[in-house]
Parts: sequence; C-alpha cells; structure tokens
Amino acid sequence: MKQPLDADEVRVVIDASPDEVYALVADVTRMPEFSPELLDCRWLDGATGPAVGARFTARNKVARGPAWGNKPVITSIEPGRSISWARSEPFAGTVEWRYRLDPEGAGTVVTESYEVTKPITRLGWLIITTMSPGDRRAQMRQGMEETLRRIKATAEGTTSKA
Repeated sequence: MKQPLDADEVRVVIDASPDEVYALVADVTRMPEFSPELLDCRWLDGATGPAVGARFTARNKVARGPAWGNKPVITSIEPGRSISWARSEPFAGTVEWRYRLDPEGAGTVVTESYEVTKPITRLGWLIITTMSPGDRRAQMRQGMEETLRRIKATAEGTTSKA
C-alpha cells in the first residue's frame, strides 16, 4: 500500500528577518496561535526553549473525535535558519516537521514541511480516517497554508489572521 501521507511542503515570503520568524516558530508554546489543529503546546522536563532532544507536549484536535496528546522531540535546530521536531504515536508512525528560513531581500522565505519517517499502521489509518474523514493529505496542506498565513500576519504585525 502506498503511504498516502509521505511528505509535503508549503512556502510563503514574510516581510521580516529570518531571526524574527525563527523566534516565532521556535517557541512551540506559540504554535497554537498559528496552527488550526493545535490546542496547546508546553515544554516538558524543565525545557524552556528549543534544544536538540528537548521535548514538549502538544494537544491536537481535528474534525471529529476527542483531542489527543503527543510528545514531540526537537531533532535539529539552526537558529535563524531552521528547526525540526518529530512526533511518534502508537499506530500513527513518526512524522518529522520542519521550518526552513531562507533570506530573500529584506524578508524570509519560510518553508513548512513534513515527512513521514515511520509509516502509519492500518489501525492508525482507521483512527485517522474516522477522526478526520476525507483527504487527510489535502487537510494537512490546508493546515500548513493557514499556519503560514498566521505566522506571516504576526511577523508582519498585521491584525488579519486570514
């Protein structure tokens, strides 16, 4: 069976420096402001910011079903350039999320991406399709686009979240 969720990425140009954008995306406690599927994020184990190996708890919610938690771990950081974390869940495999920041003029090209590094099990797909019916890949892409719109609005100091 081909993995329906393998990898995807979305880009936007933000009129802010890479360091300013990095400060937003590296503060995982602010990610619920940006992601339409995140309800809450908190650092774990005494961590107060990003470092390789630091863990945080994230609570997600999709179309149907209860919210669920997971505990991503920071897998790489390069301040002002990139940050990534991986979340593993029973039956739902491992997904690595990354924000890459590339300077462009006075602004930044921000690329949000994910890659499935450990496939989702059949039971995992049953749970996912029950909680989030339809094309999950398209839903995730739409969520990434919304996340980047919200980050852009915050970084550029605009009030619109749309």
